[in-house]
Amino acid sequence: MTGAVTGAVTRAAAGVWWYLREVSGESAYDRYVEHCRQHDAGATVLTRREFERRRQDRREHEPQQRCC
Repeated sequence: MTGAVTGAVTRAAAGVWWYLREVSGESAYDRYVEHCRQHDAGATVLTRREFERRRQDRREHEPQQRCC
């Protein structure tokens, strides 16, 4: 029984971690890198810092209406 409980807790924690990364935008860089690798293995991939800077610039120059 203990193994089943531990497994359930581990899966729940992994799900919460995934959700938080999605909501916060933390996983966007990982998706970007994966996309680059799949479509052009020789492409130059931005560093996380460059990616986040461009992402922030895009948000500032192309504002979207949000509820908050």
